[in-house]
Amino acid sequence: MTLLWLRNDLRLSDHPALAAAASRGEPVVPVFVWSPDEEGAWAPGAASRWWLHRSLDALDASLRKRGSRLLLRQGPAADALRRLARETGAERVFFSRRCEPAAREQERAVRQALAAEGVEARDFGGALLYEPDEILNRAGKPFQVFTPYWTACLQAGEPDEPSPAPRALSAPARWPASLALADLRLEPAIDWASGLREAWRPGEAGAAARLRRFVGESLGEYATQRDCPARAGTSRLSPHLHFGEASPRQIWHAVRRAAMETRRALHRGEEAYLREIGWREFAHHLLWHFPHTPERPLRAPFERFPWRRDAAGLGAWQRGRTGYPLVDAGMRELWRTGWMHNRVRMAVASFLVKDLRVHWLEGARWFWDTLVDADLANNTLGWQWSAGCGADAAPYFRIFNPVLQGEKFDPQGAYVRRWVPELASLPGRCIHRPHEAPAKVRERAGTEPGRNYPPPIVDHGAARDEALAAFATLRGQMR
Repeated sequence: MTLLWLRNDLRLSDHPALAAAASRGEPVVPVFVWSPDEEGAWAPGAASRWWLHRSLDALDASLRKRGSRLLLRQGPAADALRRLARETGAERVFFSRRCEPAAREQERAVRQALAAEGVEARDFGGALLYEPDEILNRAGKPFQVFTPYWTACLQAGEPDEPSPAPRALSAPARWPASLALADLRLEPAIDWASGLREAWRPGEAGAAARLRRFVGESLGEYATQRDCPARAGTSRLSPHLHFGEASPRQIWHAVRRAAMETRRALHRGEEAYLREIGWREFAHHLLWHFPHTPERPLRAPFERFPWRRDAAGLGAWQRGRTGYPLVDAGMRELWRTGWMHNRVRMAVASFLVKDLRVHWLEGARWFWDTLVDADLANNTLGWQWSAGCGADAAPYFRIFNPVLQGEKFDPQGAYVRRWVPELASLPGRCIHRPHEAPAKVRERAGTEPGRNYPPPIVDHGAARDEALAAFATLRGQMR
């Protein structure tokens, strides 16, 4: 008998560990162990827990259609799997490996506990196109710049075709006891998640439907539409990828097939999208080789950067009350839906770490709790990129102007009107600068900065100068 220890790989198709277990022709017992304490400082946040509840429910339904079911246990994982192996007489445990430092420690503890019982523990890939220790530079060291990293990946060869889900799974004669899903207490006590329910369909079927829709409707125009937050120009597959409801190989080959069917060669949209998958690969590459980065900067001199303590500014940013419409729209979209458009993520992150000069970890922690696609590798890369302390060749001058970003990527204000309704009646020429609008225009629109919408909490020009001066204190120490 084989135990299939499920983690962030909540699917049946293109699942190497599951395929290996099923191929043995003996009973397979799928089990998920809820053990947030083993995740260290990065236990799943509220939005992730909401998603996980529904993803586990969907996975159990899929398993039952194949004559199996999903067992639920509480951690620590080593203790739970050891007990389950004793209960079932299982001789082996198969699982998908993860990149997060705490997850790797968990795997070591599981291996040690199972070895003491004479139970084999075997790990598999499947979460990435290229394993982090497979792609190294000519000196045999990890990459720290994306472009040469991605070039090396592409030179390594085409990822394998995804494998189908098994049609059936052999079940044990008697199923061990399982917790009920409600026992894990994943859902919030207060129902703030109505917006999440409206926006998302967790589970493998939801991932497949979203991938089909993206490939069929948006992929060809991805390169030109992906930066427009008011349009459905991105895939929104990130939470499905994080929870393993879709594999990167499935996405890669769906994109390649679409290109072959229409043009026989990759179009700009397909190339741009696959490059974004490459950034996800790069994030995991960095986390694997530099496991300190969720808490500390990749670039050591930034340990001495003069961050500010600004509780009021941080609170205004979190609530979407900064007085900068694009920033506020993004933060409100995040709170309502558990997601934010990537262009807007860069703008709101730049505002926090450059305009307010609040430590990037404050932003990383807020995103971690509120994003349904909260992924430690991606979250760390994104925030360190914005702060200039990570894998980034030119950190000093990348300071986004939140007004100009809005005017460029949301020129008519459709995105802002949706998420900041108190500005909805302003004309397009004023919507990203409501505090500069003539009094008569504000009066007709029913908008008054300081009354129903806050004035800017910081002057961007002055803040930019202060940020550059702070960065300059480190410039001689950077290599």
